[in-house]
Parts: sequence; C-alpha cells; structure tokens
Amino acid sequence: MKDVVIDNPVINSPFTEPNRHFRFSEEGITNEIVHERRKSSCFVPIAKPKKKGKLPTLFEWTEDRIEKNRFINEVRDVVKRWRMGGHGGITTTTSHLLKYWINPDREKRLFFCQTEALETAIYITEVAKKAGDNWIENKLRDFNKDANPELFRIFPKRFRLPRRYTLSLGDI
Repeated sequence: MKDVVIDNPVINSPFTEPNRHFRFSEEGITNEIVHERRKSSCFVPIAKPKKKGKLPTLFEWTEDRIEKNRFINEVRDVVKRWRMGGHGGITTTTSHLLKYWINPDREKRLFFCQTEALETAIYITEVAKKAGDNWIENKLRDFNKDANPELFRIFPKRFRLPRRYTLSLGDI
C-alpha cells in the first residue's frame, strides 16, 4: 500500500451533513477529495499473505476490501428526504423538541451525527409506517432475530445528549 500524507484530514464541519471525503483506490486512501458524502461501508478484513522480511499487517485498507452497508445507506436516504421535506408527520411535542435540538443558534449545538441519529429514531418510530416504509422495521426485526430473538429493540434505550438532556425511547 502506498503511503499518503494528508495534511488536513478534517474537511467537513461537524455541524452539517458531510459532503466530502477522501477517495480510496486499489492502493489505499488517496488525498483526492470526492465531493459527496461517503456511503456507509466497512472494510472486510482479509489477512495478507506473509512476505519474507516485512512486518505482518492485519489487512490492507484498499477499495477492493470495502463492503457497502446497503440498509444503512437506504435509511439515510429516506431520512434525508424526510428532513429536506420539513420533518412532517410527527407529533407536536416531537416537533418542538426537534426544532430545539437542531436550532443553529443553540448555545450547545448538536453535531450533525447526533441530529441525524435523533431524526432516524423519530422517523422510524413516528413516520415510517405512515409513509409506507414498513421495510425498515421489517429489516430491523430480521436483524434482531439474528442477534437476540427474545428481545426486539430498534435503538439503545437512551441517546446521550449534551449534559442535562436524555432522550429515553424505551424498548420498542
């Protein structure tokens, strides 16, 4: 794998949806910036064959090792469309909370990843069925069957928010 030096690896604001990332090639990460959000993916670890005289490494971080998280990417797209459409179909209380949490003038503003997690939880619990997106809950049920068939939980019981705020969803 080719060594690449990236002088400034932080290329997105923590408060907005990421819209740039560094491209991976067959040789590993590059310093080339792609102007779009990186799709959720993971690297499939495949041990490299041992070569004489070289230190062993677990695996290479190259493009051919990337496996896209299709479900996560599809949910991200649905939630983004819902966000861009104005967060419709939620209760008045949820609407007030969401407006407070995403207010850019807040003293302790939430990072985009935090608001996206909240939006995803809200969408799945309050909007998805009404919007005809039952496939999300069905897929989550399938994932739960594989992980723990006795306990159906879509989200962790609590989302940690700055200091005094905690959103408790309980078991769904």
